[in-house]
Amino acid sequence: MWKNRIDKAARIAIGGHIRPDGDCVGSCMGLYQYLKENEPEKEVDVYLEEIPEAYRPWVPEGVIRHEIPEGKSYDLFICLDCGDQDRLGFSAPLFEQAEHTFCIDHHVSNPEFAEENHVVPDASSTSELVYGLLEDDKISRKTAELLYMGIAHDTGVFQYSCAGPSTFRVAAKLLEKGVDAPKLIQDTYYEKSYAQNQILGRALLESIVFMDGKCIASYITKKTMQFYGVKPADLDGIVSQLRVTKGVEVAIFMYETGASVYKVSLRSKERVDVSRIAAYFGGGGHARAAGFSMTGTPQDVLTNLAGQLEEELQSAASECAV
Repeated sequence: MWKNRIDKAARIAIGGHIRPDGDCVGSCMGLYQYLKENEPEKEVDVYLEEIPEAYRPWVPEGVIRHEIPEGKSYDLFICLDCGDQDRLGFSAPLFEQAEHTFCIDHHVSNPEFAEENHVVPDASSTSELVYGLLEDDKISRKTAELLYMGIAHDTGVFQYSCAGPSTFRVAAKLLEKGVDAPKLIQDTYYEKSYAQNQILGRALLESIVFMDGKCIASYITKKTMQFYGVKPADLDGIVSQLRVTKGVEVAIFMYETGASVYKVSLRSKERVDVSRIAAYFGGGGHARAAGFSMTGTPQDVLTNLAGQLEEELQSAASECAV
């Protein structure tokens, strides 16, 4: 099915979700690199919003398109790491107009909105799924670097529960291609600018714990972001740092995207399925990592979240008691 779609398409577009993260960038650019090397006769374009600066040295320069050229259409649109069509953002019209569409994703909330879908909720990352669709002997070091980056980022450098035996097997295969894993992880995951460290410190300093210490929350306003000179991409990792607080089961981080509109990120440790909470508020994601947007003050958001959090925590406690 997959190979047949690629073989029949002369013009291929690749797109990922808004505010692209490591897995989105890694899977999109890894697939692009593979197709350009092994299907040179095909026209392949990638459509993504601006990517975080840390990823740029690892991505082929000048490849990513940030707007749609007039009159452009494709035989096949491949949607990667995107749980629903709306999250494609500016590239959604290309998806709608394409002759055929194919979605590769691991979000449990994905309704399989493309013509053909390869959705595996238990997979560690979309990058791992992309690897499974490619021919290993045709994967170059550059393709391997990009897919390894995607897997490393969505597994928290292989520390999250989503990293199972198959994930480590794929990672080993990619390392055999010559990937410099320590440098890639240091440059794209751990290294932060001074401003990023400052905003992280601010978020940690102003965080609050509630529900008997089982939840922790923090937020950043647009005014604060402007003061430190940071963008939304510079806030990556804050919610994960909140999550490691001892005794906490659920971490909540919010940042303002518009006037009193907050992007809310949820992370859990072992028991709470935050995808159910996010879905209740019109969002989605994974059992341990999910998100949504809500209008109001940060206090309004937490007030609205409280009921769902309490329900999930009680359900988790009941399951543990059995």
